[in-house]
Amino acid sequence: MIIYPAIDLYEGKAVRLQRGDYEQMTVYSDDPVSVAIGFKKAGATALHIVDLEGARDGKPANFEIIKRIAAESGLLTEIGGGVRAPETIEKYLCAGIKRVILGTAAVSQPGFLQEAVRIYGETIAVSVDIKDGLVAIKGWTEVSDHDAIDFCSAVSDVGVQTLICTDISKDGMLSGTNMELYHTLRSKLSIGLIASGGVTSLEEIKTLSDLNMDGVILGKALYTGDIDLAEAVNICR
Repeated sequence: MIIYPAIDLYEGKAVRLQRGDYEQMTVYSDDPVSVAIGFKKAGATALHIVDLEGARDGKPANFEIIKRIAAESGLLTEIGGGVRAPETIEKYLCAGIKRVILGTAAVSQPGFLQEAVRIYGETIAVSVDIKDGLVAIKGWTEVSDHDAIDFCSAVSDVGVQTLICTDISKDGMLSGTNMELYHTLRSKLSIGLIASGGVTSLEEIKTLSDLNMDGVILGKALYTGDIDLAEAVNICR
């Protein structure tokens, strides 16, 4: 299982939200490039980035800093937030990003998702953000009428090879992650699954590994010191 330390970007800064609420934002660093380099020094091999402004507004807002993070850290970088057009995918891949994540567009533009998977294959992932069992979109500011489990199955059928699943109610709360959700997904899907939201302890990381999850995204618990990244990476080895 791969550890993906997370950097959420807002106005070029590394921040964290509580339950996806833009009004509950904590700024952790004005220098996200240094944050990423620090993750690499701790043993990380991959990095998860979210452009929060992009997710909310529908177009990338932090491209230059994302490009710098990928180049200067040397980490395998995946990016989501505001990817709703083919030219955005192309721009990120040309900048050295290894995986581009579709969220809102996967829900609202199924034809775009299918075409992206056809052209770019495994470099396309889908982020499924869940609120009360339904898929949330537009930076978690709206909730669709799609059942989350059914949507995950449909995405798998399209040919997506990596799925990132977040229980919004757990995100940024340091209250533990939704193991039941990941157990259900793992029992139903054979594609790559990355857990996200509320992971608070090394014990949870071990449990997720035992569930045969392919990756886990660590956010607030790293910034608060509740999880030591080096220890987390060591568990996954």
